[in-house]
Amino acid sequence: MTPIARQIEDMQTMSFAELKQLWRDYFQIEPPPYKRGFMQKALAYRIQELTYGGLPADTAKRLQDLVAEADGKKVKRKTLPVKLPVAGTRLVREWQGERYEVIILQDGFEFCGRKWGSLSTIAQRITGTHWNGLIFFGLRKKERDNG
Repeated sequence: MTPIARQIEDMQTMSFAELKQLWRDYFQIEPPPYKRGFMQKALAYRIQELTYGGLPADTAKRLQDLVAEADGKKVKRKTLPVKLPVAGTRLVREWQGERYEVIILQDGFEFCGRKWGSLSTIAQRITGTHWNGLIFFGLRKKERDNG
């Protein structure tokens, strides 16, 4: 058994006062009024976190954002980069009875025999209005407004 596993197992036989002291040692604050089972789980996590490292910064930020949203706060989300299909892939879209085809290049897109730098520009050219090209060509779903 590893020293970490042993320490976590030893918490099962500690008194509640000993658990509270362990909390003070690991968190450097007074323990909140948690029940024994929750306190043991939180301490086990903290021991492992300090030994092996915690969550990556982006994951911790995402969790904080989710908590803020659950509390009714508006959180500005950073969109994740979209991985485009491999070069040579053909994107086909039908719009108002017309069929449009775009070929993905290594460094852009080919549409109507011309090189383009952005799918959004191509989508705007097709529709005459501003569009997110990734959504227009079905590479990303439109986010629904939850407000």
